[in-house]
Amino acid sequence: MPCPACGALNAPGRRFCRRCATALNLAPKAAPLPWWRTVWPLRRRVRAGSGRAVRLLVILAVLAALCVGGVWLLPAGRALVEDTRDKLSKPKPVTPVSVEASAEIPRHPATNTTDGLSNRYWGAPAAGASVTYTFRKPFRLIDLSIINGVSKSPDQYDRQARALQLDMEVTTQDGERHHKELTLADKAGPQTFPTGISDVTSIRLVLRSPVGLSDGRHLALAEVEFFQRG
Repeated sequence: MPCPACGALNAPGRRFCRRCATALNLAPKAAPLPWWRTVWPLRRRVRAGSGRAVRLLVILAVLAALCVGGVWLLPAGRALVEDTRDKLSKPKPVTPVSVEASAEIPRHPATNTTDGLSNRYWGAPAAGASVTYTFRKPFRLIDLSIINGVSKSPDQYDRQARALQLDMEVTTQDGERHHKELTLADKAGPQTFPTGISDVTSIRLVLRSPVGLSDGRHLALAEVEFFQRG
């Protein structure tokens, strides 16, 4: 075995050089650990001065940021899931258990809007009149279909005035209220509005933006249909 100091050959097993007495079989100096091995896992022994406290703080900060981000993204993720389920399901009609209007024209009650007949309508004297639909149990409202005017037939549609905007107020089981403006085209036939609101218990519609309203004429709303997930 060569001496690391003078190069003299020594017999195996000697601890000191026969020429200069230098210690033999010195253990090689360990190479420094790569940086990634000093970060993870935390239980690995690291070199002194490797900044264990700093690394721990960085990891805790990253974990905290991930937790906060998860909380913020959770509502958006739920909404995306519910919206996807709405699109994949077949709409099923829901019938309210009560229909109440703030004002009605004689022989044209608000209950006509849920009788399934599009040639009978709710007559309201002026804009601002409202109708409230109450349901037996909470449900997820995915669509709302409205037939404006006197009838879905084009030749009868505009025999009375129409509201071209409806203010919709949806109340859910926990008492929260959702507001949405529905803009109607001035034409005969059903018009569908996607909603996507869960745990609905009641819906209130307020007539706005009248057209064709004059002396001897009133606002007409033929049919309102509500749809839940099938």
